[in-house]
Amino acid sequence: MTIAQQLKIKEFPFEIKDSRGNGVYFEGSDGYWAKREYDDQGNLVYYENSTGYWEKSEYDDQGNEVYYEDSTGYWEKREYNNQGNLVYFENSIGYWEKSEYNDQGNEVYWENTYGDWEKSEYDNQGNEVYWEDSDGTIEDNRVS
Repeated sequence: MTIAQQLKIKEFPFEIKDSRGNGVYFEGSDGYWAKREYDDQGNLVYYENSTGYWEKSEYDDQGNEVYYEDSTGYWEKREYNNQGNLVYFENSIGYWEKSEYNDQGNEVYWENTYGDWEKSEYDNQGNEVYWEDSDGTIEDNRVS
């Protein structure tokens, strides 16, 4: 029995929201339902619907998603540096990416599963002055 049926609701769609205004339960007149759970910071941590599909997420103290999985078996992992920049990503199909950043938070190196990479250099104002990639493309605007 669905929540709307238990409450003898006759008007659809039926929705319940939490104190932050996040939809935590939805039900349509056809019996389809979806429920969501949020953590104390308002991040969606769990989703499930009447088809049996579900998703789970975990977050770090800064609110960055660090882990995701769903009922299909798919998953993703992420790592962030102290500045909140994504430094590593991988998923269940074997894809990964990693990045490096300078002290100003500019991405200076990136690479992925396929051997693709990019390198950047920045001036003291944070402007990108050099860029190179694995295809051999170079953009050099450095002042000598």
